[in-house]
Amino acid sequence: MTVDRVTATEEALAFIKTLEEKHGSLMFHQSGGCCDGSSPMCFARGEFRIGDSDVYLGDIGGMPFYMSQDQYEYWKHTQLIIDVVDGRGGMFSLDGPEGRRFLTRSRMYSQDEREAMKKEETAN
Repeated sequence: MTVDRVTATEEALAFIKTLEEKHGSLMFHQSGGCCDGSSPMCFARGEFRIGDSDVYLGDIGGMPFYMSQDQYEYWKHTQLIIDVVDGRGGMFSLDGPEGRRFLTRSRMYSQDEREAMKKEETAN
C-alpha cells in the first residue's frame, strides 16, 4: 500500500492545468501562516527557494508540493487534500488574481495507512 501525503481534488487539478498553461511548470509550498495565512502557495517552478528544512510531500497535477519541516511535524499524521474555492488567493501566489484560490483540507490517516507509512520509512 502506498500512501499519498498530498492529493488534490478534480477541481484543483483542473485549476493547476489552467495556471500551468499561463505560467509554465509550477510548484507548491504550504504556507506556515505568514502573510497569506495557511494557504498552499503556487509559484512558477524555481520562483520559490526550497530550503534544507523543507519536506517534499509529493506531486499534485505533476507539480511538486513542499512544506517546512516544523509545520510537517505538526501535520504528518494527516493527508493534505488540496482543493480550490472561489475567492481571492494569496498576493504572492499565482492563484491571487484568478478569482479562485487553493485551500488545504486534511484527514487523519487510518491505522492501516500509518502502518504502511512506517514500513515505507524503515525501508528507506
